This record gives sequence, C-alpha cells and structure tokens, in this order.
Amino acid sequence: MSGLAPSTAAAPGYRPRSTLPLRVEAVRQLKRRRTMVMAAVLAALPLILVAAFAIGGSPDGGENDRITLMDTATASSANFAATCLFVSAGFLLVIPVALFHGDTVASEAGWSSLRYLLAAPVPRARLLWSKLAVALGFSAAAIVMLPVVALAVGTVAYGWGPLKLPTGGSLDAADTLPRLGLVVLFICLSQLVTAGLAFWLSTKTDAPLGAVGGAVGLTIVGNVLDAVTALGDWREILPAHWQFAWIDALQPQLEWGGMVKGAAVSVSYALVLFALSFRAFARKDIVS
Repeated sequence: MSGLAPSTAAAPGYRPRSTLPLRVEAVRQLKRRRTMVMAAVLAALPLILVAAFAIGGSPDGGENDRITLMDTATASSANFAATCLFVSAGFLLVIPVALFHGDTVASEAGWSSLRYLLAAPVPRARLLWSKLAVALGFSAAAIVMLPVVALAVGTVAYGWGPLKLPTGGSLDAADTLPRLGLVVLFICLSQLVTAGLAFWLSTKTDAPLGAVGGAVGLTIVGNVLDAVTALGDWREILPAHWQFAWIDALQPQLEWGGMVKGAAVSVSYALVLFALSFRAFARKDIVS
C-alpha cells in the first residue's frame, strides 16, 4: 500500500525573504517612545555643555598647564564636537546601543507578540536579521547624531574654524570633518561589543530591562578590568582598553595602530556574540 508523502512546498506566492521588510521594522522601532527619548537626550547634551561653559567660564589647562581635549572645547565647533564625543563615548553612547539591541527581541517576547510574528510566518533567521539590521542602523544614527548636533550648536556658540590639537598646532578646516568622521566610525565599531552582548541577551530572556542592563553592566565590568594595571598586556584583549584609541585621529600625524587593533578586537567579539544569538534563537522554544 502506497502512501502520499507530506508536502513540503510553500504556499503559492510565499517568499520568506519578503517577510518583515526592513522598512516595516524600522518604522515600528522609530515610533517607540524610547527612541524619541534617546534622540532628545543626545540632542540635549551639546546644549547642556554650552550652558555649563557659559556659566563656569572657558576651560583651561589647570595648575600644571597640561592641555587636554576638554581644555580646547570652546576653541571651535570642531573642538566642541570632539569634546562631546570624548565625554559621552565611555558611557552615554553605550546606553542607546544597548537599548536598541537589548530591547528588540526581548520586548516582542514580553508583549507575547513574538510567536505571532513567527506564525505569520516569518522565518526565525529572517526575523532576527531584520531586527539586528534595524538595531545597528539606529545605533549608528544615534552615534552620528551627537557630533552633528554638536557641530551645529558649536558653530553658533564658538564659530567654525580649524581643530585645535591638545598636543599643539591645529588641523585645517578641510581636514577636520574627515578626521571627525574617522572618529565616529571607530566609535561605531567599538560599540559593536555592547551591541552583540545586548542582542545575545535579548534572545535569551523575555525581560528587555535584563538584556539592556546586562549589556551595560558587562561593559562597565570591562572598563573596571581595564583599569587594573596589574593585568598588564592581558588588558589588550579587552574592548574597553581601546575605546579611546580614536584620540590618535586627532594628532598632527594620523596614527592607525591603536584604532586598527581596537576595531579588530571589537569586531571579533561582536561576530562571536551575533553568531551565538542566531544559534540560541534557532533552538529556542518560543512560548511568548
């Protein structure tokens, strides 16, 4: 007696690659309140710093006359933008990256809408790729937004001019924007570790706060370990060790060594964490 084999053909017209378009996911995330709040916070930071400098006076080198990036903040709009990146790269920019990646999958599970997306049907890998691409795009936009707003605010407050270097001398206005662009690119790459941590945790939990907080907490732990000088050369495998390597881009002669090493370390960790995310999500029992 012969039987009919079960059909594995997809429904007519069904194309897995057309499910959950990036545009749809991007619009959904853009309308979230946390997206608007983060945009407002990043846009407000340059205004807060301008007000602080106006109240407290222009920064100076202090008693030892050692000039730092903060001391040149009011020299030009380029200096002001570089200072905004300096004060925010270590922690403030970590938050939107962790938020956009840690909240994306866990929030769907928390709302009990994840199983309905998969039943649409949206393939698991497609769903995760869409959410990861949008989270990476929003994170990059947040990082780019800060220096762009700072340049605009700084131009009004301090005028447009060459980038005054803490080590002495200055960069021509024509070289300023490419150097700042390189700084922003390196910061984006260095934040991939936080993105990977948050995204991986987001696939492991139904609590968005746990994924976001866990990623931020582990990033802070990395900063603490980097401060332990007794670790010696072992600190070079920590992404936090290279987070300010972009300072080399604000030198008379561009230095690539630290930025290349830092980018390599960050990208390596991120690739492993993203791979773990897809592996965990592919095997996860979706019940929420």
